[in-house]
Amino acid sequence: MNVDKLNWAILESLQENARLSFSEIGRKVGLSSPAVAERVKKMEDAGIIKGYKTEVSYQKTGHHLKAIITLRAFMGRLKPFLEKVTEFKEVINCYRITGNENIIMEVIFQDQGHLEVFIDKLITYGETKTHIILSNVIEHAPVRNRKTT
Repeated sequence: MNVDKLNWAILESLQENARLSFSEIGRKVGLSSPAVAERVKKMEDAGIIKGYKTEVSYQKTGHHLKAIITLRAFMGRLKPFLEKVTEFKEVINCYRITGNENIIMEVIFQDQGHLEVFIDKLITYGETKTHIILSNVIEHAPVRNRKTT
């Protein structure tokens, strides 16, 4: 599917606020509400729009610590880790990566004690490195049209 200028404008509006009505988006991009709805449906069907989510403040839900943890799995422990990681409620994002480490995770904790308990679970799978996040410089940046025309 071609993501033309109008589709990019719709995507930018939805990424800014996914709760906008089709008529509000239409006013922004110069299309009728049914035309916006049709384009959105086509982008959903093509997998360009994967879904709609609610962003929750981890701090306001009692998680006062956020970290990036990398894992270098011990021989034979990567597959068991990949099967177990989905059960860890602390993990909000997890990626399998190239390089010296196998895994990078974005995790949230109530406090340092919670972090320590979590690391104790991880060390059975491999060597970890923990980086405490102090602040967000860029978060949830929208995907934008990078083509120059």
